[in-house]
Parts: sequence; structure tokens; C-alpha cells
Amino acid sequence: MFSTTAIGIDLGTANTLVYTKNKGIIVNEPSIVAYDVNTNEIIAIGKEAKEMVGKTPLTIEVINPLKDGVIADFNMTTAMIKAMLEKASKKLGSSLRKPNVVVCTPSGATSVERLAIQDAVKQCGAKEVYLIDEPVAAAIGAELPVSDPIASVIVDIGGGTTEVGIISFGGIVTSNTMKLGGDHMNDEIIQFSRKKFNVLIGVPTAEKIKQEIGYALIEHPSETMEIRGRDIVTGLPKTITVTSLQIQDCLKESLLAILELIQKTLESCPPELSGDIVDRGIVLTGGGALLKGMTEWFAKELDVPVHLAAEPLESVAVGTGKALDTIHLLKK
Repeated sequence: MFSTTAIGIDLGTANTLVYTKNKGIIVNEPSIVAYDVNTNEIIAIGKEAKEMVGKTPLTIEVINPLKDGVIADFNMTTAMIKAMLEKASKKLGSSLRKPNVVVCTPSGATSVERLAIQDAVKQCGAKEVYLIDEPVAAAIGAELPVSDPIASVIVDIGGGTTEVGIISFGGIVTSNTMKLGGDHMNDEIIQFSRKKFNVLIGVPTAEKIKQEIGYALIEHPSETMEIRGRDIVTGLPKTITVTSLQIQDCLKESLLAILELIQKTLESCPPELSGDIVDRGIVLTGGGALLKGMTEWFAKELDVPVHLAAEPLESVAVGTGKALDTIHLLKK
């Protein structure tokens, strides 16, 4: 029943991944589109478009057509999915004729937002489109025993959203979503640089700072990093030095909000499943989970074991692909 024409798509705010059962992940590109403002013609998608962020003339706009895990610009999202599927076809060496597609959606997405995702994928030539909740996909991808009657807790910190789900018997027992993720942390770093040093920096620089000297709220030896931006007062380029303690402080609010979301979800867990959580702990996935010291900090604050998924960035995509095997359950 399933040939290579069954694919899983992780339509993320930061990255879009395409998974096939035989080849694994065949496309992993930033969810970014560059287009001509006058003609609406698409100039670049994915990695090529990401390299253009903050460097284009006025006639070219570079956008992220997904916001907070859902579609913000329908036409651009459809064009992006089409391009990603074309790249997938090239990698497979065959055209994807009317594939069955499983796409993940944030568990807090409204029925209208879910319909928009389904329509966008259908317009790209999919035969059937099945939706799967992101926490379930992440848990399947992280190889948790989701169909067993034991609690699996997954925390997926993506670009646009953070999702916490407690899964048992193949479904979500309780879950919470928040429109805060890696993108929001980048914004916090941009605001900090502006307020503290009067220097404007772009998203790629903020992302680099977060990856290199960003820490969760743990004690660590201070690290420094030189960054370049534009002085707001003089308008000239300027080099400044930021420390990991300053970045830690500016990320504090976002990190505490994520911690609160996890605590809120754990508090609404049925008592019968709470024992499993104490034994088995929590699994972190998503790009935000890669912030230094994240597992250690959560373990200390929540007093349960915290593990990082084997491939945090790929868990959701792998989970959507593996869910193809249980397509009869998705139909329900």
C-alpha cells in the first residue's frame, strides 16, 4: 500500500523537513521565501532565501510564510511546499505522483488553521492529507512508546511555538501550547543589543549569539563574543562585545515561561500517569532544546529526569513519516 509516494512533512516555523520511509529525511530547509515585490515572482526558497535575509534591495522581500507554527501567508506557503516537494522528487530520482502526506500541526491550532494547512498541501498535488498533532509526531520520532499505556512527556521547543504533551495509548492525554520559541528568543537578543549598546543587529546574528553563548538558567563560566551591527546614533558599523551572562539574563523571561508551561501541563496529568513521569522523565525536542544547559536546568527545577531526543531537530519529521504506518488511526 505504501510506496515512496507516502511522505511526512514537518511544516515548521523555522525549518521544513520532508521524510520518506525508504530514504529518511530527504529535504531539510529553512521555511523562508524570497520574492519580487512588484511581480510576486519567487526568487529563492529555503537555504538560498535564508542567505538573503537582511541583505536585499527594496524590490525583494524575504519572508517567513509561517508564523507560530501556522500559515501566515497562504500563497507563499503553498509555493514553498511545492518547491520543497520538487526538491524531494529530485532526491528520490522519481516524481512524487499524488503522494499520501502526513503533516504535523500545533496541538493548539484552530480548525481554520488546520484546514489551511490541509488545503496548502492538497494544492501541491497530494492525494490524501492527514494531520497529526506535533507532540505526538515528536514523541514517535523520539522513539517513545506512545501506543503503550504509560505516560510519555514530550517538550517540543520549536521556532514559533513550544508544545508540551503527555501521551499515552497513542493519544494526547493533556497538552499545552504557547506561541513562544526560538524566534522569540532571537527577538529578545535583538532588543537587548539595541537597549544596552544602541546597536542594531539582524536575526542571523542574534541566532548565532544564542547558539554560541546562550545558556539556560544554570551557573557557568562567563564567555564573550564579538558582534557587529549598526550604531543607531551615528548610523555607522560598530563592533561590540557581549557576554554569556548578559544573554542568559535577556533570555530569562522566555525560559521561565517555558518552565511554567511544563509545570502547568504536569499539574493537569492524571495521578495514575504521574508515577511514570517520575520514573521515565521528560524528553526534549526541537531546536530550542539545544540551548546549553537546558536538560540540566529543567531536571533541577522539575525534579524529574530530563533527556534530550537523539535528533532534536528531526524528531517531528521522523514522527510524521513513521505515522504513515498507522494511517488507519490518523483517519479516525
